Amino acid sequence: MNARHVWTIAKKDLRGVKSERTIVLAILLQVFIAMFSSFLVVGLTALYDPEAISEQSGGLAIGYAGAEDSPLAGLLHEPGGFVVYRIDLSEAVAALKERQISAVVYVPDTPPDAEEPVKVTLYTIKNDIQGAAASAGLKDAFEAYEKDLRDVRADRLTMVPVEVAMPESDGGQTFFLFAYGLLIPLLLFLPAIISASLVIDFITEEYGAQTLDTLLSTPVTFVECFWGKVFAAWILVPIQAGAWLLLLAANGIFIENALAVLVLVSAAALALILLGGVTALHYRERTAAQFVYSTALVAVILAALAIPGNPGHLLVLLSAGAAGAWEYMMVVASVLGTVVLAALAGRYAKAMETRTRR
Repeated sequence: MNARHVWTIAKKDLRGVKSERTIVLAILLQVFIAMFSSFLVVGLTALYDPEAISEQSGGLAIGYAGAEDSPLAGLLHEPGGFVVYRIDLSEAVAALKERQISAVVYVPDTPPDAEEPVKVTLYTIKNDIQGAAASAGLKDAFEAYEKDLRDVRADRLTMVPVEVAMPESDGGQTFFLFAYGLLIPLLLFLPAIISASLVIDFITEEYGAQTLDTLLSTPVTFVECFWGKVFAAWILVPIQAGAWLLLLAANGIFIENALAVLVLVSAAALALILLGGVTALHYRERTAAQFVYSTALVAVILAALAIPGNPGHLLVLLSAGAAGAWEYMMVVASVLGTVVLAALAGRYAKAMETRTRR
């Protein structure tokens, strides 16, 4: 196999990538995610765990209306907390609508030892990041105020409450789990999935446009043509993955073992690309090949996730700096498995070359 012929085919297909709008848009979307990953982590984490952004609530302005002598007012004025403005409820709600403050707390004049409950009302803007941060930050003050009320009304209890000892959380884990457990695998494995779909277009395009015979009339062989297209799709993966690692680091999300991560991602990408390439050689028609590949991809991903040392798990451990000797051995095994798969794909391409000549 002539490496120059392989590179010639790869260059031809790489030039055509710019005309593939779907691929370009997918790459631009990944660039956007990687460039603004720190903001996305904050925003998306707040959707399912508002408590994760409670540390961001310090210094936010809130309005306080209602009882002047309520203990809750003192809790809100604690150092390092909120900037509290005592204003009328109507003025506070108007300021909230204009986003001059992040939340409004209204406390009625109900005495702590009254018979009726103390109904504290919190006003925030729906689907607002600052409102979510304020709500999460106010939770501690509300719980402390609730404890004070319970202490004042403790003599009303007819039964002794059962205390439940809950383990304390270390905190700060949500961002770590979201960034290293979801964001990084998504950014690094998505180029592999896209490139595998891209190689199908490269191969089936030659059959659809009936240009394969023209290519084979040159010194380029069928196998060299196959590997040129595989290389064109594969080379995009380490380039994109390396760029994503740099952009993530620029956003304060640092990746340990960057070289091992790139090796693992590149090996997994080549395996998927070979799967797509063999599918394209077999069906020769874009729609059928893409459908079969997409269906097989789901099965492959589900089967891989069922394995304890799957690439996704290895990627998380490597990027977080928690990998040991076993994980590095699994990376080597992944590379060797990809080499075996490449040999099988090469044999299949050789068989297809023989069938084409007939």
